[in-house]
Amino acid sequence: MTIPISTSDRVSGETQPSTDAAALTDGLKDQLRAYAVELGLSGLRVTHPSAIGGAGDRLMQFLGDGRHGDMDWLQTAADRRRHPLALWPEARSILVAGLSYAPDEDPLANLANRSNGTISVYAQGRDYHDVLKKKLKELARLLAKLTGEDVKVFTDTAPLMEKPLAAASGLGWQGKHTNLVSRTEGSWLFLGAILTTASISPDAQEQDHCGRCQRCLDICPTAAFPAPYQLDARRCIAYLTIEHKGHIAPEFREAIGNRIFGCDDCLAVCPWNKFAHASREARFAATEATRNPPLAALLALDEATFRIHFAGTPVKRTGRDRFIRNVLIAAGNSRDPSLCEPVQALLTDPSPIVRAMAVWAFKRLAGASSVARAQQLHISGESDTYVRGEWNAEQPLEPGQ
Repeated sequence: MTIPISTSDRVSGETQPSTDAAALTDGLKDQLRAYAVELGLSGLRVTHPSAIGGAGDRLMQFLGDGRHGDMDWLQTAADRRRHPLALWPEARSILVAGLSYAPDEDPLANLANRSNGTISVYAQGRDYHDVLKKKLKELARLLAKLTGEDVKVFTDTAPLMEKPLAAASGLGWQGKHTNLVSRTEGSWLFLGAILTTASISPDAQEQDHCGRCQRCLDICPTAAFPAPYQLDARRCIAYLTIEHKGHIAPEFREAIGNRIFGCDDCLAVCPWNKFAHASREARFAATEATRNPPLAALLALDEATFRIHFAGTPVKRTGRDRFIRNVLIAAGNSRDPSLCEPVQALLTDPSPIVRAMAVWAFKRLAGASSVARAQQLHISGESDTYVRGEWNAEQPLEPGQ
């Protein structure tokens, strides 16, 4: 079956008249699910906007407690994010789709290889936004043709809470790590949604199957879960290495280990992953640049080479300076003296975020006499207060001190 790809997030029906809800049978969902399988999607379920339930209130509590850190975009769009109808009042049904990115090997194995960096599974291949949106647009085109109704496609690029909607649709349930868990795909699902003016009967919600298990909570290196089903993003390594724009507090640096972009620990230990099969989407496969890359090579990246190196991947969006900040923390944790020279070269980097972590890493890798000479050489010309603090502190400073 070939369905034209829309060039817009909104696709209007072209061939069929508007259809009453009573005429939309399970046959429609069967056709949509069959095409979803053909497109390579890992699941398709239907829910209604009202099924968002109390998720909006929980979002406001999360923001009120400041647990979003410096993700200001969450605060800015909070009112629109609280309910799907705030995005599109005419929406009557929501189709939620999953796309597996399950790895073909243990994502935690490289954590012991301290001279190489570990990049989160989701970021090792092509940016999922582009891959998933293309599939959803094709599916949306079919939906519009079959119903004559309007549709809009969302893939984490608009203020829509996909996870609670996915749970309401029966695609899975939100586990104690707050991510969606599927009985067939484990914790490895990208999510996207199609909102439509068509009225389609909803699917049954999946029950929570976490039981007494709390492996995801226990493994977290930074204790980012205040309680089951709650996350304090300010302590999450994924947040710190991807979203956080400033210096990373000393209390988290050793716990970060060699995780240079994201963290998979809580996802990887979920027992439901035993039912997941490695993703069949070739574009999500790791590349030479993202599969356990040597820290020495990464430390040499300037702005231009960083952009080339990670073109088309989620890593590129974070930017070179924050990424090198992360790599320097990994270098400082490596106990690898061969990294001392490339770390030392970054003591004069134009970015204070990079220089600060270069100081921290250099002090952990170099001998006392080398550190003393470098400090004498660099500190007199250092204009950044925080970087100077890293040079002077026996223990690294907290950001802002």
